[in-house]
Amino acid sequence: MNLILVVVLLLTAATGTAVVRTRDPLDQAIVASFHGLVLGIVFTVYQAPDVALSQIAVGAVALPLMIVLALTKIRGQGR
Repeated sequence: MNLILVVVLLLTAATGTAVVRTRDPLDQAIVASFHGLVLGIVFTVYQAPDVALSQIAVGAVALPLMIVLALTKIRGQGR
């Protein structure tokens, strides 16, 4: 079990760093979505399935969708 925890936490650190280092907002929304999914896996490993489902719904779906919609609206106004 310890190996799984180490791997998941390292993956969380890697995806968090990738979110911060990504420059393009659209790419950042995609990476943030993947980071939300990885956090859901972390919560599942720590045996918190209710928190994991909430994290996946918000962090992997709702937040990136709102970012993409806002970017679409902002980029559409420039025409």
